[in-house]
Order: sequence, then structure tokens, then C-alpha cells
Amino acid sequence: MNKLYLSYAETEQLVQSIVHDIEKDKWRPDYIVGITRGGLHPANLLSQYLDVKMYTLDVSLRDDKADMGPETNCWMSEDALDHKRILIVDDINDTGATFNWIMADWKRSNRPHSPEWNKVLGNNVRIATLVNNKASEFSDITYSAKEINKTKEDVWIVFPWEEWWTNKP
Repeated sequence: MNKLYLSYAETEQLVQSIVHDIEKDKWRPDYIVGITRGGLHPANLLSQYLDVKMYTLDVSLRDDKADMGPETNCWMSEDALDHKRILIVDDINDTGATFNWIMADWKRSNRPHSPEWNKVLGNNVRIATLVNNKASEFSDITYSAKEINKTKEDVWIVFPWEEWWTNKP
């Protein structure tokens, strides 16, 4: 597996690309949700630039087990159904498991049989990632600045907040 190291300057350029796409859509979130850990830095940059409040969502999927923070943030799922504009941000859409889990959890926690869930994703709830793996099981990414395809190239993206102690570019 090859590692592709991104610098802070490169990640900031990726965030600027997402800002450009959001502005081109004339869409403005009511708030931004950063996924811990990797999504926090880009979510913060977007929050600062757009001057929009940011929240965090603690979801970690490892070894096919979901681990979430102490609060399930059910109020976010209520906001999604109540047409609040929410931008969910992570550093990468790798397998799609995180986004699939979030959307399933939100639906499960709030009016699970509501037909409104079919209209939420891509409309008032949008997903942004710095890097999108085209081979991911989650295909509803609204904004991404860089695309990879792990079925064609075995690459691991290393963001500057990961392995920062190695002094890579």
C-alpha cells in the first residue's frame, strides 16, 4: 500500500475547493457537524470561513463495531427532518461505513418510518469530505475536493493531523 501524505496547505486548498462548491450552489448550512477525529479540522475551517456554528459527532467504526460518544445527538436527526440545513464533514469517505451508520442511526432515533427521510440526504443534509473514494459503499457525497479509487490504486491518505510527528510534507 502506498501512502499519500497531504500537507496542511494542501488540505486548506481542498477546503477552499469545498467552499467554492458550496457558494456556487448558493447553499448555506445552518450548522456544520464535524466527525471526530479526522473531520474536526476541515469542519472547523469551514465553520470559521462560513461563520456558521459547528458541532461534533463522535463516531468511530473499527472492526465492524460502532462506537459513539456519550450523547447520540438525537436532536440532529430531529433537525434533519425539520429541514435545518446541516453539513456533515469528515476528512475522507473511505469505505462509506461512517456515513451509512450516521444516516441509519439518525433515522432509527427519530421517526424511523417517516417518508421524509427519503428527501433529507442531498437536500437539507449534505456531506462534505476532503477525499472521496469512488469505490465507497456510500455514494451520496455532495462536496469533495479530491477523488481516489481504491479498487484501482492501493493508497492510504495521510492527513497532516495524522503522523504529524514524522515531519512529512
